[in-house]
Amino acid sequence: MTLLIQNARIASEHAPDLTRGDVLVAAGLIKTIGVGLTAPPGARVIDARGRILMPGMFDAHVHFREPGFETKESIASGSEAAINGGITGVVMMPNTSPAIDSATAVASVLESARRHARIPVLTSGCVTKGRQGKELAALDGMRALGVRMLTDDGDTTADPALLWRAMQYAGEFGMFFASHCELAELAGPRALNEGVTSYRLGIKGSPACAEEIIIDRDIRLAHATGAHIHIQHVSSKLGMETIRWWKSRGDVRVTAEVAPHHLLFTEEDIGDFDTHYKMNPPLRTKADTAALLQGLIDGVFDLIATDHAPHTPFEKSQDFITAPNGVTGLDTALVSLYHHFVAPGVFGWDLLVKRYSAEPRRLMGLPVAVIAEGQPADMLLFDPDAETTFTAQFMQSKSQNTPFLNQTLRGSVDLVLLGAAVLLDR
Repeated sequence: MTLLIQNARIASEHAPDLTRGDVLVAAGLIKTIGVGLTAPPGARVIDARGRILMPGMFDAHVHFREPGFETKESIASGSEAAINGGITGVVMMPNTSPAIDSATAVASVLESARRHARIPVLTSGCVTKGRQGKELAALDGMRALGVRMLTDDGDTTADPALLWRAMQYAGEFGMFFASHCELAELAGPRALNEGVTSYRLGIKGSPACAEEIIIDRDIRLAHATGAHIHIQHVSSKLGMETIRWWKSRGDVRVTAEVAPHHLLFTEEDIGDFDTHYKMNPPLRTKADTAALLQGLIDGVFDLIATDHAPHTPFEKSQDFITAPNGVTGLDTALVSLYHHFVAPGVFGWDLLVKRYSAEPRRLMGLPVAVIAEGQPADMLLFDPDAETTFTAQFMQSKSQNTPFLNQTLRGSVDLVLLGAAVLLDR
């Protein structure tokens, strides 16, 4: 396939200004970038006037529920949801059933991804067997199959001595640790942030310090062992400031992510027990949300990741305490971030490309997708003047547990191109 995209505005992580130009793609590679390019015979031509061409996004924190919970999401459906949102690569979390804690489990999900996904699907591996926190998982076998990220995501590795040993061992082999930070004894099986909303609804809340204590603990363990620690889905101001302080020291390798829902929503959005806003870590206060946004702009957060966590409508229709935690994000992330932040000028396309495309790939040791001559075609075309309505029919995830259900936002992902394949063409 030969494709000429004309009159595009090209976004890059390196500059806030968009560059106008034409991009010629042939045999899966970007052949030429210029102005006034002529289409070769037989080439498809797209007039991208007014639209933005940027690298494909990459999400380093998704739950595809395979194996064990395919009624919520499968690798096939989850990867299609990613494409629908302009995402051309993902990293699965290992809290499946059975858990992804061995070379056999890794091989199984990678084979399923090879057969059913149209984008690269990587997987993380568990720190402990079965995510039980009692015995180290088969780390070396997973490493041999390409696993780089180790996490008991969904649970904290409760025993710090066990995590210490894992860091001492696996850190030498280029693996790193991603931490779901939650002190279980303090957080409890609770449904929302401890604060005004929990008091109003009469539900026991989870205090932010339950997250913040483990953020500091796990960074301290990484500092002591020389390991790389990645802090997942930070939700509080003090948690972000803790990471900022450790980074300022310069003697520990720590990276961190923030999820779109923690940038966009607060505990007040829960209203009268709306389970679409129930997640872990929970939504916190307006002050927390503002601090997280500033942390993203300042570079405290290395990347944006959705923590895409699908659940069936039946599960989410239960009472607020019983309903499971989680929100989907792959279909909605890029458009919602554009609508709420890029369009009003809170931050630019360069930050979004850096934090949701380039840095997640760097975290995983992958080549960064760039729009440059000679590079593989990995890109999307975005229309800032169009609108997207997130109906159940529009979304490709099996589950629609999202606050954006049936909302209309500015922006549309019009085209997704990966190599020689057009993955999405609206």
